[in-house]
Amino acid sequence: QQVEMDIKMMLDPENMDNKAALKHPNDETRLPLITKKKSAPMCSQKTGRGHTVPNPWALPAFHSLDSASPLGEGDTPKGALSLTTQRLILPAAKGTLPAPPLVSKAAPFPEFPRQHKKSAIAICGTHSSGKGNLAPLPCSSSVFSATKPKPEWMDPAQQLESEASQTAQPFQDPCLDWDIAVHHGTTDQKAPGFLALQHHHSSWGSIVGFLEETEKLLEDHAVPLATNRQKLAQITSNFTFHENPPKNTPLSVIKNQSAVEKISNLSGRGCRGQGGTAGAAAEIQGCRGATEAGRQQWASGVIGASWRWWQHLARLRDTLRETRHRHLENFYSRAKHLAANWNCIRTSRRTIIHIPSLGYSQGIREHIPDLALQQNLQMGRLCDILDANVDVIYICPLALSEELLQYYNKLLGLQAAVRSGNPEDMADLQDRFKILTPEAINSFPEHHMCLATLLKYSPRTMQRIQVLIQSRDAYMVGGFPHQDDLAVADVLQVPVLGSEPAVAQLYSTKSGSRRMFASAGVPTPPGEGNIHSREQLLRALSQLIVDNVEVQRWLFKVDGERGGDGTAYCDVISHLECHPWIQREWHRLGPEVWSQSQARELALVKISQELPGLLAQHVQPVNEKRFPTWEKFLQTFLTQGGAIEAFPLSASVTNLTVDLLIEPTGELTMVASGDQLHAEGPLRSSGTTIPQRSVDPELLKALCWRIGEACKSKGVLGYFSVDFVAFSHPQTREQQVWATDLDLCYSDQLALTQLLLYMTDGNLDCGSSRLQGPPGPKESKNQWIQHEETKPVSMLCCFLQAAPRSPRCAVVSSQLRHSSLSGISYNLLFHTCKAHGVGFDLQEKQGTVFVLYEDQKRHSLGMITIGEDLQGVLLTFARNLFIIHQEISAPNMQGETNFKMAIQDIEAILGVTAENKLKLEEEQLWEADAVKE
Repeated sequence: QQVEMDIKMMLDPENMDNKAALKHPNDETRLPLITKKKSAPMCSQKTGRGHTVPNPWALPAFHSLDSASPLGEGDTPKGALSLTTQRLILPAAKGTLPAPPLVSKAAPFPEFPRQHKKSAIAICGTHSSGKGNLAPLPCSSSVFSATKPKPEWMDPAQQLESEASQTAQPFQDPCLDWDIAVHHGTTDQKAPGFLALQHHHSSWGSIVGFLEETEKLLEDHAVPLATNRQKLAQITSNFTFHENPPKNTPLSVIKNQSAVEKISNLSGRGCRGQGGTAGAAAEIQGCRGATEAGRQQWASGVIGASWRWWQHLARLRDTLRETRHRHLENFYSRAKHLAANWNCIRTSRRTIIHIPSLGYSQGIREHIPDLALQQNLQMGRLCDILDANVDVIYICPLALSEELLQYYNKLLGLQAAVRSGNPEDMADLQDRFKILTPEAINSFPEHHMCLATLLKYSPRTMQRIQVLIQSRDAYMVGGFPHQDDLAVADVLQVPVLGSEPAVAQLYSTKSGSRRMFASAGVPTPPGEGNIHSREQLLRALSQLIVDNVEVQRWLFKVDGERGGDGTAYCDVISHLECHPWIQREWHRLGPEVWSQSQARELALVKISQELPGLLAQHVQPVNEKRFPTWEKFLQTFLTQGGAIEAFPLSASVTNLTVDLLIEPTGELTMVASGDQLHAEGPLRSSGTTIPQRSVDPELLKALCWRIGEACKSKGVLGYFSVDFVAFSHPQTREQQVWATDLDLCYSDQLALTQLLLYMTDGNLDCGSSRLQGPPGPKESKNQWIQHEETKPVSMLCCFLQAAPRSPRCAVVSSQLRHSSLSGISYNLLFHTCKAHGVGFDLQEKQGTVFVLYEDQKRHSLGMITIGEDLQGVLLTFARNLFIIHQEISAPNMQGETNFKMAIQDIEAILGVTAENKLKLEEEQLWEADAVKE
């Protein structure tokens, strides 16, 4: 009963009967912990999203302490006077407020699936009275427990909740404290602390409104709070119902403000408060309802972005097409100007820009080992300064060291010394030639770009070239043409002495070469080109076998490959089981009847059945590292296309290369020729002997002229080379010459020939296959003695004025490789060679000249040996290779090299040469005997 009276006194402190009922007014009173009751919901209003939120300014409903039913009439003040007395409405209000709605049970706070601490707020206040002190009222929330739970893992939001809940516990102050417990965003209005605070504060109406705003915060974020009494009283003293407090006002009175702010700022925290689940469900439902529209919008966005991207690509493609078309138009425009003024330009002061670029397709360049080195094998182009009116700009794909630059400065400075035979006459010609390296050579290490492309992306080098050719006639000589050659020429505004890239790419393939040779009407090996499928390959090879029964070996050539890398061969007759029967039928019927017989059709069926397995087992690719099996070779062969050709029917076969020039005026010139050396097999050229001696010069000239005219008709311009194969027919013993390959670019042989002529001050007459140079001192002395004995002095003067030129021979190679060369410097190599008598004699204009490409890896070099006869220069060349190999190789480390195979090939050539020389001597003796008779 005492407790009940105490509660009545706190509910209605103005009632004198309740005050008189206090038996011990000065004693400390503690109210018991009241079991938590569900509070009634406040008035709510609809939101724009379809779910309800409480009205922040709705008056709370009061409940009794011991039941869920409303308070009776005697316990509740009536009328506006009582509300004004309790400060729940403004004093100026004249109307009487109706009784608040009575709700028997509060709506439960929505729970989330995961477990978490219940949210609570403790708003504490202190008050001292002359009548005594009341003990602090404990919070009526069941959140806090006397025993600590076992530590368990909590996410950051749970940890912040725990910290805020602990902070929200009432602070036990010696003074009287009031704690207001808030459960799930609703004030526990029947808690003793709430009732005590309602009784002692004069500004209760403002406090109620402020608490409603705080409840709104808790309802939205489910955050436990604890407020500061002094700040609460200060803020609510000026607070009225009609005004909305600032957003941060409720947070300013909270004791654990930092923790509350952290929790309220967490993502998704708004769905943790009262009505949060419903609000979240409404949001999700709204999202689901908008999924289809969102998908359509997303799809339209993707389609729009893709369309814009394709439009951008189309614009870029159109821009690139227009740029290339402009480059091509300028190429032909400048070519016409070059043709119109060629006779004047080639005899006047001019600059030649040499760019030894290999502009093959990307797929081919990726399989060229050490592409930069392969593009630098033509250092002999520098020797164009042999013409006093020519300056040379050489674009180098490698960064040359100072030592290497000095080597070429001295080598090219020998021009005057070669002419005079006196080493002291060596001059400095650095102002006549420039070796420039594009700065972009290291910018694209994995892109396998050709030299022209690297130069295109090297603005500093381009600017320097522009300065060097300013106010001078200049033209460009490239390598294998590429689109970027035209781009570079367009920037430099110079003509190109070369073919259009599309023309070069079309007719430099194996199939394109056969079409060009067919147009020229020159003999070619039996074969077929433009093969792109397995069925076509088997059908073509079967036809070729039955039409050429005596051919033993067939070659398979990939269209775009170079240097023999894309070549394979197969000795079909040796492995074809039906071949003996075919050969018998062919001999029995004869060639004419055989071509129309049923036996030929039956032979086609048998061959086509055997070929797939035969080729898979017996085809031998030349480059076994790249093509270890027939299937790998066949894949490349069919992808790029290719040709099948017959290998000559002879044990003695000679390959030769002829370089030609179609000048801008259309004039055709043979500029170099040589018989091939094969240091890495019979299908790979590693060098040549100059001049060629295997084919009659007149026959060779006639073939070259026919091919040159065909090339001119197809738009070919500049330098190009033709490969031939010469052999004696096994039955008629007559020499046959087939045209086998066409390369529409500047060749390595031509570059070495330029250096050869530079070092001998000689002249190469390809029409007569003669290399001639001025006689040395010994030759001059011998000729002096001969003329002194037979002619008068006047004839001797004539001889001195027009001295006959002495014949020369040379062996040149740009493909000498030895891995042990990297272990020795070039200076030491030259000293070693000099000690063994390997060098060049300026007076005799004979000897050995080395061509250096780079000084980083140093595993490749070029070499030229010059002498009076072919046998002598071959012996010198082989001896040089043997000496170098012995000096740089250890007994147990021979290194990877092609020196040995080159020596073996030379030995075979020397054997044939000696045999031919013996036969020639016998024929001369027989002819002499016949004359005597």
